[in-house]
Amino acid sequence: MNHSIDYLARMDETTRNLIRMALEEDHVSEDFTTLWSIPEEMEGQARLLAKQSGVFCTGPLFAAVFQALDPKTEVRLLVEEGAQLQAGDIAAEVVGSARVLLEAERTALNLVSHFSGIATLTSQFVEAVQGTRARICDTRKTTPLWRKWDKYAVVHGGGENHRMDLSDQILLKDNHIRLSPTISAAYLSVKEKNLKSLPIEVEVDTLDQLEELLEVGVERVLLDNMSPETLRKAVAISAGRTVLEASGGVNLDTVGAIAETGVDFISVGALTHSVTGFDFSLEIEMDCDDHLDKPNHRVM
Repeated sequence: MNHSIDYLARMDETTRNLIRMALEEDHVSEDFTTLWSIPEEMEGQARLLAKQSGVFCTGPLFAAVFQALDPKTEVRLLVEEGAQLQAGDIAAEVVGSARVLLEAERTALNLVSHFSGIATLTSQFVEAVQGTRARICDTRKTTPLWRKWDKYAVVHGGGENHRMDLSDQILLKDNHIRLSPTISAAYLSVKEKNLKSLPIEVEVDTLDQLEELLEVGVERVLLDNMSPETLRKAVAISAGRTVLEASGGVNLDTVGAIAETGVDFISVGALTHSVTGFDFSLEIEMDCDDHLDKPNHRVM
């Protein structure tokens, strides 16, 4: 039998702790259904089956959940991160204690389903803007504590990451601006103090605000909740002098028209805050000898 990769060891400490807390939340050590129905010595094998088409993501995380319960669990990922799946494809195989397979099943499925759902939705947005200059990016509207993985899934769906957290970019939004004399004053204030040379972006609600910022050399502007007609005017006014990002009310029905206005980026909170999980099932059965030594059911 082939030796499985130690996926848990490849996770950072924060992710390992999150996996353990997720398993503790499910009280896996008190899964009396499994403990009282499955013999301790029984070995099992499981197949991760796609029940829809879409993008596979976070296979290593899926594997690490099982290995957090038993390091001897063997996992073979049959597809690469970001690979396209079709309904009926097998994405992974797992061999180990039948009890561990059952106890970890729901946590592992919840994670791979959620993140593959993000990757799949992102790929749909990226496809919808093909042929334009616009690039799809995410927001900070993510699952608390799992942001790194939410944004990882966006990248594997073909999107790009906006700022990871409050420390790596300056983004002056409406509430910051309301507390300043003018929008340009707010921008100039942070630019003067920006000894870290962080990227600076300013949110605007009107074309007048955009024109005011262009006069002081703004780097990047977030055009908030503007119609395609207004976005088109903003692109014309800017004339390439700054990077333009459209945001607000973006969905698969509207993103194409937004992209055609000529904006550089379109940020989509729905990529991470309103995603539908990818439909997977885990089929578990009695183990067969040398199961993982059989030819791969590889789907690329």
